[in-house]
Amino acid sequence: MAMITAEMVKELRTATGAGMMECKKALLETDGDKEKAIGLLREKGLSKAAKRAGRIAAQGVVDSYIHLGGKVGVMVEVNCETDFVARNEEFRVFVRDICLQIAATNPTYLSRDEVPEEVIEKEKEILRRQAAREGKPEKIIEKIVSGRIDKYFEENCLLEQPFVKDQDKAIKDLLTEKIAKIGENIVIRRFTRFEMGEGLDSPETTTS
Repeated sequence: MAMITAEMVKELRTATGAGMMECKKALLETDGDKEKAIGLLREKGLSKAAKRAGRIAAQGVVDSYIHLGGKVGVMVEVNCETDFVARNEEFRVFVRDICLQIAATNPTYLSRDEVPEEVIEKEKEILRRQAAREGKPEKIIEKIVSGRIDKYFEENCLLEQPFVKDQDKAIKDLLTEKIAKIGENIVIRRFTRFEMGEGLDSPETTTS
């Protein structure tokens, strides 16, 4: 078995944010393999995150972001369990990343659960007609629609979207990772995105 040094434990802690004892235990279980230890800690962290998801998150921050020289603005509320975490730099960076995500991708909903049923049915009907025009057999059209509707959720629901800084990771996965690393339940509560000129009926419309 490989000797586990203090430097190895420190490096793993820096990489994962896990506690010293958890890092040492993970290295012992993986015979000093850092990458395997990171994977092991991540698995354990995600499991803990699932347990934390039901805990009350009543603290947090409201943050804002202005982009493109004042052309796009975002406000978001993200909650956590304690004021201590609300002041934590990692939590603040996460909130700022969510602001950037919303500014860049303009999601309509927070999660797929928020999409009204009538909107989903309308989208499915469009997809059915599209599949029919493509000449797909009628017996598999519903299966095709079911697969394609996931793409609609991915484009329009914040939690389903690929993270702009890492396209291999959805926002919901990023959220789960932060819950595991920070050690508290975190909830993206609500957001608003403003874009210059949005909602104007015509170029002549002005407000006073």
